[in-house]
Amino acid sequence: MPRGTGKRYDEAFKKETVTYIAENNKSVAQVAREMDVNENTLYNWIKKYGQEPEVKSVQSFSSAEAEVRALRKEMRDLKEENEILKKAMHYFAKDPR
Repeated sequence: MPRGTGKRYDEAFKKETVTYIAENNKSVAQVAREMDVNENTLYNWIKKYGQEPEVKSVQSFSSAEAEVRALRKEMRDLKEENEILKKAMHYFAKDPR
């Protein structure tokens, strides 16, 4: 296939696509299939537009959301472990040795 015969996309579409990837935490491969755009093209757009302020703000928001989810999960796990330790403490406190 000769070079230069590919589709052309305007700047706004490229930026919106990069923002869409960041907002939805989807893989580049999945978005490439959804939008019928080559994966490498999307990676190039991410490299080019990913550092722009409007895209970065979305990325930091998504990573903050992910951090909150991870911290909540860790808190649930620690509470569960704490309950198990409390039950074990009561069990061994009753042992008459």
